[in-house]
Formats: sequence, C-alpha cells, structure tokens
Amino acid sequence: MPVISVGIFLLIVLLFIAMLQVEFLEIAFAKLGLTPESTLLLIIGTLIGSGINLPVYKTRTKATGHFVQLPGKPPVWELFKPAREGYTVIAVNIGGCIIPVGLCIYFFMQQTLEPLKLLLAILAISTLSYKFSRSIPGIGVAMPILIPPLVAAVLALMLDPAHAAQFAYISGVLGVLLGADIFRLKEIFSLGAPVASIGGAGTFDGIFLTGIIAALLA
Repeated sequence: MPVISVGIFLLIVLLFIAMLQVEFLEIAFAKLGLTPESTLLLIIGTLIGSGINLPVYKTRTKATGHFVQLPGKPPVWELFKPAREGYTVIAVNIGGCIIPVGLCIYFFMQQTLEPLKLLLAILAISTLSYKFSRSIPGIGVAMPILIPPLVAAVLALMLDPAHAAQFAYISGVLGVLLGADIFRLKEIFSLGAPVASIGGAGTFDGIFLTGIIAALLA
C-alpha cells in the first residue's frame, strides 16, 4: 500500500510540473505576440522535435585521456581512462535549436529591432556563455541555465524596452547558441562523445529555455 501511495504522489508531482511548464510557455509566447493556436503548435513541435537530431557531418576524433570519479568511492579514488579513437557526429536538434532559431528570424522580421543594439547584446551573451560553459569529457558542454536569460532580460530592458520580450528572446537564444555550442565545437571533438547535438535535449536544453526565461523576465 505505501508503494502505491508513493507512486501516485510522484505521478501527481510530475503532472503538476508538466502543467506548470506548459503554463509558463504559454505566458512567454503570449508576451512574444504569438496566438494560443501558434503556441500550442510550437509546444507540440518542440516536444516532438526534442527527440530528433539531424546529422550535419561526422569526423574522426581522438578523446584525450582523463580521470573519472569511481561511483560510491571517495574523491581520491579515480580511474584513468586512456585516449581512444572514434567518431563524433555533429547534429542539430529540431526542438532545441532549429525551432528557436526559426522563431528568432520570425521575431526579427516582424519587429522594428535595432540591429546594432541586438548585435551588441548577442555578442555580450555569447561571451558570457562561453566563459561560464564547460566541456565535460564523454558528455558535451554544460553551463548554468539562469545566467544568460537574466542578462538577456536586463539588456533588453535597457536597450529596447519597447520590444523587450522579442529582444531578450533573440539575444538569449543566439548568444547561447554561439557561446556554448558553436564556439566550443573544436573542443567537442576531443571529448569522446559519440554525438554532439546543438540544441541537445530540446525542451530542457539551454538554448530553448534561455529564450523562454528571457522573454518571461523582460
């Protein structure tokens, strides 16, 4: 009986989190000027697209040797993994990269945003993203999720308050895309990861979430 109760509780928690996520997405897209119908299509497209990676090219790589922490052991217990040769496939994720970038192009075409100010914001966030992102052997690139959207929102409110949501979304998405993914492509080749997906985990990836959080805050 207690097992069943815990299972039901966890299911309720997961459903609640999913509902909150959809609610936040709807609010963010509404601030960006999208209709409820368009928002629904984008959410469905992002969820489906998060599991689809489109390969761009494959290259032979040699992962450098590194130490890994042994599970359940003190920090001093490490195992050295020797260098190995293999292939890394560079791919783009539909839900976490192609859809957000497509939205950036759409918002830029629809709004009277100043290109110079937008470029400065993108460069600032890409530099910040590069500084705070880290290359993790065997996995890829990771970075704190809240720093870029916070900076994007502040810059949007300072540089273009009339179009703050769109400005924050574009600068946040493209800044993270450049700083945490594009600028670190050369490093990814030495990490030993079989697939390096730009846009990664779709809905929960830094690129997608950065744009949404930035739009919410702006």
